[in-house]
Amino acid sequence: MQLKGQAAIVTGGASGLGAATARKLAAQGAKVAVCDLNTKLAEELAKEIGGVAVACDVSDAASGEAAIVAAAKAHGPARVLVNCAGIGVAKRVIGREGPHGLADFNKVISVNLIGTFNMLRLATTEMSKLEPLAGGERGVVINTASVAAYDGQIGQAAYSASKGGIVGMTLPIARELAQFGIRVLTIAPGLFLTPLLGALPQAAQDSLASAIPFPHRLGSPDEYASLAMHMIDNPYLNGEVVRLDASLRMAPK
Repeated sequence: MQLKGQAAIVTGGASGLGAATARKLAAQGAKVAVCDLNTKLAEELAKEIGGVAVACDVSDAASGEAAIVAAAKAHGPARVLVNCAGIGVAKRVIGREGPHGLADFNKVISVNLIGTFNMLRLATTEMSKLEPLAGGERGVVINTASVAAYDGQIGQAAYSASKGGIVGMTLPIARELAQFGIRVLTIAPGLFLTPLLGALPQAAQDSLASAIPFPHRLGSPDEYASLAMHMIDNPYLNGEVVRLDASLRMAPK
């Protein structure tokens, strides 16, 4: 899909992977709606790239609907949705203070898995009504999972479950939406230098990077964004989950 002049939505777009993706989309000529709970950061980025900031709680049906409407009002119905909104908690099932809080587990599932599905269902409903582009394509959705879906570590039960759900729904949704000319793909990043890991001491970052075969460093959000751009551009990619992890296949030491 040629992005110039097309409307795009990026959830979790105010920072990290989402911000890098929003910048690349805008650089390709897309009209970008930066959807995030952090409206201050979203507004700053939207101003930088010539897009629009939209407040959105992806886990809430009404908030998601309002965000889709606001984005369409600014730029027209989106042909691209990139779901980057997500959270995580590091808690053992049986911790020092007792069992893993059910509310914590529910929250992660609600934002990461249900939030991804919520925005996908709303955006693709509007995409399905658009006139097809050359080749019959109407839109592209890129979701964000994690290598934790496959190689989850101790303390990642909720996070791994949420990301595993995203992996699991990618193919059936892609098959269903193929009739509308809408492609659905997922990126499963490894260890990336996002605000979450960036808050760790440098020694901790170096320790995580040492587990990566090559290159021996944390991933850059720009590398995630570059893969997203390729997925959008390549019409024969559909229903795939692509690990972006520099061959990380085991627990960090």
